[in-house]
Amino acid sequence: MPNLTNIDSGFSWIYPHHFIRWKNWEYHMLNNLRESLRPALEKIGRGFASTGLSPNFWTFVGLVFAIASAVVYGLGIEYGLIIGGVLLLVSGFFDMVDGQVARVTGKTSVKGSYLDSMFDKIAEVAIFLGILIGGYAEPYLVLLAITLSLLVSYARAKSDAINIKLQGIGIGERAERLLVIAIIGIIGFIEYAVIIVVIIAGITLIQRMIVTAKNIQEKD
Repeated sequence: MPNLTNIDSGFSWIYPHHFIRWKNWEYHMLNNLRESLRPALEKIGRGFASTGLSPNFWTFVGLVFAIASAVVYGLGIEYGLIIGGVLLLVSGFFDMVDGQVARVTGKTSVKGSYLDSMFDKIAEVAIFLGILIGGYAEPYLVLLAITLSLLVSYARAKSDAINIKLQGIGIGERAERLLVIAIIGIIGFIEYAVIIVVIIAGITLIQRMIVTAKNIQEKD
């Protein structure tokens, strides 16, 4: 993880030192959480791997559930927020399963990583389009949420291309954004969920841009 304490003082108005310390604490806390969950996740991975189905298959299953969630949101049916939210949570579960199966079976691949990334973006855009078509939130809010979410992903992809890793950087990664939509949507406050996504995605984009800019090594 890049050393956040090296952030230039010129950015202190938007990335204050107490917030940097909090982010370092959050990063280590999440790492500890991942380590504590690793045995359970590996067990899940072995269970699904025993079916003989490839990680890419489970990636596709996750996409299918996400598209189904988007359709339910778009139809605006009774209990649509609950059904759509549950389908979205199931999609997130399979999004975790594919990675675990790949690790357990040793079938990690560039192709799998590419498909996972592309399917993730398709699913996220579909979800927001469903919310838009279903009339659950103001169009400009949905547009902002889609735009900022894609920019967050682009910021990480661009940084990866110059060998700067941004995993764990930002309070609003894809999993957090969709979790907000699913859970807050289930309890009936989908527009507030979209607003929260706009806020955390915007903050995450700024965080990633600053960290990347500070860690770029210019050639002499």
